[in-house]
Amino acid sequence: MAGGEEAGRARAADWVRRRLGYQPRDPALFEQALRHRSAGSGHNERLEFLGDAVLNLVVAGHLYRQYPEADEGALSRLRASVVSGESLARVAMALEIGPALALGAGELKTGGFRRESILADAFEAVCGAVFLESGFEAARELFLRALAPSLAGLDAAALNAAEGQKDAKTRLQEWLQGQGMPLPHYQVLEVNGESHAQTFRVSCRIDAVKASAEGEGHSRRRAEQAAAQRLLRDLGL
Repeated sequence: MAGGEEAGRARAADWVRRRLGYQPRDPALFEQALRHRSAGSGHNERLEFLGDAVLNLVVAGHLYRQYPEADEGALSRLRASVVSGESLARVAMALEIGPALALGAGELKTGGFRRESILADAFEAVCGAVFLESGFEAARELFLRALAPSLAGLDAAALNAAEGQKDAKTRLQEWLQGQGMPLPHYQVLEVNGESHAQTFRVSCRIDAVKASAEGEGHSRRRAEQAAAQRLLRDLGL
């Protein structure tokens, strides 16, 4: 048992040094950050909770300084795009975090090391571990470097057009509220594929105007956005 723990700590410390350029003082903390709940006790969910808060503050501070003319709504939407599960999973994949994870047999069998939610959660947990060990400034510098491609991909011109930054579900909801109508109803119609590569088909229905549309995506959120976008188009909005 002790040998397995030492091996896990060594593997985690090696990944942190190679992929983040950070020297961990407490390998056990990073072994925990890279341990999914399927692998048993001592998993990373508490560190994930902490890292989520740290990343939100890191990104909020960066956007606040980078875009002094942006209003609160635009900044919130940009931050959400940078720290979304999809975005963080891409960062985690670029850092090759998957092979470093400790997963239970079931997750290993179904390819959990490729699953967006697991990758994003582990990235947040590592951020939480760095924060605990070295403080906010170290976490800020380290993770702004990791998030640099996502931050560079933001469209500064679109930022100033706050309305253009709103996603389809938000635009549809605001239009309905402006018309005094109830919010749309979303329903999952079908889910296909293995758990790590599912496709969702979702309907978006507005009973007040007897209109509906369907959308597909590799997550429920993406499918809902696609359905809302199609319905906006059908309504001429």
